[in-house]
Amino acid sequence: MTAPIQSPAKCEVRDIHKQIVAVYGNVMNPQNVTKWRLEFLQGRTDVQDELRSSRLSLISDDLLQEIEGEIRAHRRVTMRELHHIIPEVSKTTIHEAVTEKLGYRKLCARWVLRMITDDDKTKRMGSALKFLTRCAQEGDEFLDSIVTEDKTWGFHHTPESRQQSLPFRRQ
Repeated sequence: MTAPIQSPAKCEVRDIHKQIVAVYGNVMNPQNVTKWRLEFLQGRTDVQDELRSSRLSLISDDLLQEIEGEIRAHRRVTMRELHHIIPEVSKTTIHEAVTEKLGYRKLCARWVLRMITDDDKTKRMGSALKFLTRCAQEGDEFLDSIVTEDKTWGFHHTPESRQQSLPFRRQ
């Protein structure tokens, strides 16, 4: 008994998928190949995605200011606590505002900025000017005392333990 012959569409989809994987890697699953194949059979001629209307952002400047004010006032505030403070906004929207719009991340139960601030940039510029001044005054001997690294910026931080990062509670 011979194996049943698959429909030409399934064979064609499988062959197209193999060709896509061979050229581009595994960037599309067979279900999407089937969808695109049908669209091209129906007359589609380009592979560009059609323009879609993007959803309006629920995150206003006022909301960002309110959230950032709470974070700066209480560095250990949680998403749940922010949601209790601002109940008209969903937890998902608050999370997006804190992490994506404001650029904060949680570090040992405290919110810290991910990006360097303008104040930090000013301090670094001041340090660079001090280096130049000392170099002009002391010459090459001063340059021998400078320790350098690669282009990665790092900072020393001793994280708190979980016990230390808990908010103070009276007993």
